[in-house]
Amino acid sequence: MREYLVVVGVALGVTYLLATIARMVAVRFGAVARVRDRDVHSIPTPYFGGPAMLGGLLAAYLVATHLPFLSMADDSVFDAVRGVLLGGVVICVVGVIDDLFELDALSKFAGQVLAGIVVVTQGVQFVYLPLFGNYLGLDRAQATIFTVVLIVATANAVNFVDGLDGLASGMVGIGAVAFFTYAFILAVQNGESRAMAAALLTASLAGVCLGILPHNFFPARMFIGDSGSMLIGFVLACSSISLTGQFPATSIRQGVGGAEASFLPALLPLILPFAILMIPFVDLALAVVRRTRAGRSPFSPDKMHIHHRLLEIGHSHRRAVLLMYMCAALVAFGSVVISLFSGWQSTVAFAALTVLTICAMFLLPRVEKRIWGRADVA
Repeated sequence: MREYLVVVGVALGVTYLLATIARMVAVRFGAVARVRDRDVHSIPTPYFGGPAMLGGLLAAYLVATHLPFLSMADDSVFDAVRGVLLGGVVICVVGVIDDLFELDALSKFAGQVLAGIVVVTQGVQFVYLPLFGNYLGLDRAQATIFTVVLIVATANAVNFVDGLDGLASGMVGIGAVAFFTYAFILAVQNGESRAMAAALLTASLAGVCLGILPHNFFPARMFIGDSGSMLIGFVLACSSISLTGQFPATSIRQGVGGAEASFLPALLPLILPFAILMIPFVDLALAVVRRTRAGRSPFSPDKMHIHHRLLEIGHSHRRAVLLMYMCAALVAFGSVVISLFSGWQSTVAFAALTVLTICAMFLLPRVEKRIWGRADVA
């Protein structure tokens, strides 16, 4: 665990330092977010958070290869991490080009698919799928399709939610911590090695997300841009995919203590990216339906995302982001706890926190309005 904390610290520190340089480079080359009608920022803001985070991921990987415990990991662990980083370079380059020249949706999609294929060629792919209590083995073509679909869907979901300062990086950071917790506990309970590609990737991802937040949180001095949002979504998806190959299917049947949990922990590598990013995925689906029904392209921008609606009902920019963090943490950690820990206590706690989150989201603006309204009358 201590070496993973070192990985987090290295990723955080390098990302924080590189972000300052990346911001200046973005201004120099004109990679700046202009103020548009659908945006919530009021001044032009530089991009290029993605290259800074990619630098943090690479630094964390290099340090991990020299740490006493992690350096002794099986070769397949670092092979998988190298494959993910190589694909990350591809998707980050696509994002940088988009930040500079605004690629069309089809070109961006092709770049995401290419990054997914690069990862598959490096051996990071689904090995099996849990299905009705059994495990369905996948051939090469099936594994490639499922892997690329999950990667592209996750990258786009994170890209869609990146509409408020610090929103995407914070939500993915929370998801990375939740997935690391899941992978580490699973390894401990099943007597497997703690040196895993999934744990190393999510620890690094959590570090880079924390490292970019001082620059990216409201009021943002820089945006992560498409290069950053697609990169962190890509790494999160690849982390979950790598876990299915790290553990034998029978090893992840059990929850904590060896007892069968409320649903098979084996499902988590497949559904956790969707659970962590449930709100972005719902937002993505609603946006596609909304735009298609209006006769527009599913990729055409608008100002009707969930985070825009939170601003409309009276939340401040900062609180809207914190509420989205709260929802992400609730879903991510709730999925992990309910999967690994059986018993009614976890279900009750999850339900109580859900009610609290909903109340904070919808009742706080009304309470504030009533209090301030009375104060004005007085």
